[in-house]
Amino acid sequence: MAWWQTQFGNSTRGRLVALLRRGRRSVDELAVDLGVTDNAVRAQLSSLARDGVVVDLGARREGNVGKPASLFGITDPAETAFSEAYAPTLAALIDVLGERLSHRELETLMREVGRRLSATAPKATGSLEARVHAGVKALGALGAVADVQSRGSAFTVTGYGCPLGKAVAVRPETCRAVEQVLAQATGARVREQCVRDDGPPRCAFEVTDRSAK
Repeated sequence: MAWWQTQFGNSTRGRLVALLRRGRRSVDELAVDLGVTDNAVRAQLSSLARDGVVVDLGARREGNVGKPASLFGITDPAETAFSEAYAPTLAALIDVLGERLSHRELETLMREVGRRLSATAPKATGSLEARVHAGVKALGALGAVADVQSRGSAFTVTGYGCPLGKAVAVRPETCRAVEQVLAQATGARVREQCVRDDGPPRCAFEVTDRSAK
């Protein structure tokens, strides 16, 4: 059973989400399908909208008369989160690439992936410390949880869990993508020091100014 089905169960909220995953619907249509009142549907929609799961997609007029009906649907981020295919598919894809490419070629490929992930992100400015914290936010946008420690003129970014953990477990070269995201975000020299030999992979990076010797 998918995580969202476990979380929502067979509640009105869960059944409403399941209906909207099948296609956009109006309040009236949802009320009929769920066997509840319009107000009950609106309350659930408001809650789901606050959680970023549901969005008002605009009005649809039924015929030539009457008030246009607002249609609701699942947001793109929520639809992506509902899928459990991304992580295993990514791991399988990188494993196939690893079988066909050399170690160096796969690392080069993953660095390019990191650059593309960062293509639209604003470049941080200011002190190295400020840029490192901005880089941690960039990692956070990918699902990482990380802390920053100062070590003289350098900084250590330590992650708790890895946003690409399933892929990294298959091919450690995947770390180069995350390393590149941090390098692009900070404009600094980044050296990957991830821990992969004791349980799930954990991110760790040393960040130094490019001008440092």
